[in-house]
Amino acid sequence: MTAATATTPSSKKGLRVRLLLFLAVVGPGFITASVDNDAGGIWTYSVAGAQFGYSLLWTMIPTTIALVVVQEMASRMGAVTGKGLSDLIREEFGFRITFFLMLALIVTNFGNIMAEFAGVASSLQLFGVSKYVVIPIAATIVWLLVVKGTYSSVEKIFLMASGFYVCYIVAGVLANPDWRTATQATLTTPETIGIRNYGYLYMVIGLVGTTIAPWMQFYLQASVVEKGITPRQYRASRWDVIAGCLFAAIVAWFIIVACAATLNRNGVTGIRDAADAAQALRPLAGEYAYILFAAGLFNASLFAASILPISTSYAVCEGLGFESGLDKKFHEAPVFYWLYTALIVSGAGVLLVPGFPLTHIMVLSQVVNGILLPFVLIFMLILTNDRELMGDYVNSRLFNVIAWTTVVAMIGLTAAMLLTQR
Repeated sequence: MTAATATTPSSKKGLRVRLLLFLAVVGPGFITASVDNDAGGIWTYSVAGAQFGYSLLWTMIPTTIALVVVQEMASRMGAVTGKGLSDLIREEFGFRITFFLMLALIVTNFGNIMAEFAGVASSLQLFGVSKYVVIPIAATIVWLLVVKGTYSSVEKIFLMASGFYVCYIVAGVLANPDWRTATQATLTTPETIGIRNYGYLYMVIGLVGTTIAPWMQFYLQASVVEKGITPRQYRASRWDVIAGCLFAAIVAWFIIVACAATLNRNGVTGIRDAADAAQALRPLAGEYAYILFAAGLFNASLFAASILPISTSYAVCEGLGFESGLDKKFHEAPVFYWLYTALIVSGAGVLLVPGFPLTHIMVLSQVVNGILLPFVLIFMLILTNDRELMGDYVNSRLFNVIAWTTVVAMIGLTAAMLLTQR
């Protein structure tokens, strides 16, 4: 009894120390995974549920496992090397390869940035606010938040925004889905007939691409470096990554389930954007589900409209050797901030052009994410298995198996999609 009592303060102190250490490093992993459920992601998950019902839920488990592994690799590289991903790619593979990779990333991310501002506009258009008012205001808020803030202040705001994603979990419950069917669909393997269907393959690639987007790895690694996380703090940082990935996957699962239980069940399959999904939910799931879905879309879109340009600026500036970082002033990192500004202005401005075909760009950008992903993963795998670079922190055999399986699967799905296209 006395011995047990004597060890209690020590164990409590150890627990408190571990909790404080976790709170000190929390941020990069949770923010990166959460913002992945952006306007394009919400739209993709909504379409998956509306068009295919519960049948695509099987993708969530393997995709989540791959997401955890890939994000952990990026976080570990940042902590061990103290350098961003594009910086390491330039050092190890040369300027030319880095330049073309950055070019592909800019093109892909630009489509995603347009989708974010479209999400902001469409979410408030549901409540009668014109996009010609919303978009300029949103772009200004996003710009001021990053340019006038510091890494610490911006991170706190982003963490608060991450918590708002619980709206989709509540909306999914309010949709009153068939829990048994949803669970079975999540745990069973897909029907082989889907693998021969172009639309099905297109959506699977889009789901993986929106869940494990290439930009995430560049942003996460750069954030770990800027936060100053070292190998000594890495174990706590790993839990930040895992918690963020699991939370993001649960939110995505509930979005698919909500749309499968309402839209698909009632034959509503033609969704032009994420706001369309919210509007269609209104008569089927009730006013509260509609408001939560629309509010979640606004939060997710504004959140991602801040992160994606930052991610692109980080990657490009690191890869091409320019100064970057949220803790630097405009004159200290001019290329970083001017690129960030240009992406916001052009991404928001193009949406003010009447008749711009945004719907096609939104889904295409997610599919392009999926097609580009294996190439980014190959660079990451080579780097994380370089013992000279990583020391004792090289990949485990299990991580290599999962990551290489993801590479092969995505290349195979892309080839199958192209072969089934008519």
